[in-house]
Amino acid sequence: MDARLRRVNKEIADCKNDKTSNIRIDLVDSSPFHLIGSFPGPSDTPYAGGLFKVDIVIPDSYPFQPVKMKFITKVYHPNVSSASGAICLDILKDAWSPVLTLKSTLISLQSLLCSPEPDDPQDAEVAKHYTASRRSFEETAVYWTKTYAVPEAGEEGRRDDIAIAGLERPHVERFEALGFARSKVCPACLPVRSLSLAPPCFSPLFSPFLFLYSRQQQIDVLRRLNYRGANVAQINDDRIVEELLK
Repeated sequence: MDARLRRVNKEIADCKNDKTSNIRIDLVDSSPFHLIGSFPGPSDTPYAGGLFKVDIVIPDSYPFQPVKMKFITKVYHPNVSSASGAICLDILKDAWSPVLTLKSTLISLQSLLCSPEPDDPQDAEVAKHYTASRRSFEETAVYWTKTYAVPEAGEEGRRDDIAIAGLERPHVERFEALGFARSKVCPACLPVRSLSLAPPCFSPLFSPFLFLYSRQQQIDVLRRLNYRGANVAQINDDRIVEELLK
């Protein structure tokens, strides 16, 4: 058994024997060099209550070369790509040390969720949102946590979520026509619904955004729906809203 395999097996065993850290490592298949790590979101953050999974690839020269990690779970965070899950963290690059372990690296990722670094972002648009409005950023991060980091409840016995949200069915159906899932549309709109009295001169057929009052609220809903993940052309926020309002 080579040194890399011995070390990885020991780290996996140590993590399984540690019942206090809540850090978990599982094999993807029979190879110990491709793993999935997971940890709970830190309390008192927008990520509390979520379970975050990380793809782990052990390079040939481990531990002298940093482990490769990226989020599987979608995370709304300045240092995590909202599209790919790539992570900007120094210990995954030039600050790596052979004394670091898989568990300590996952704990560092957990700590990163507590302390965003918008000045050294992986996702510039999320960092811009964080800097411009912490409250709006945190609302979006909480929504992503509830949407992507918590297993969805079964469909059986669910009530009509459109009625629960107090939204107009035509508005929600227009979002669905744009390719958004109903299960994501309703909760995305809830944080702004109370501020959303549209001017009475607007026709109900004009736009799926009629229940929103301001352009910024429109953009916030789009963020919650993760439109950036498919926005490979990097189209400007205002232009996207204008296209949807046509």
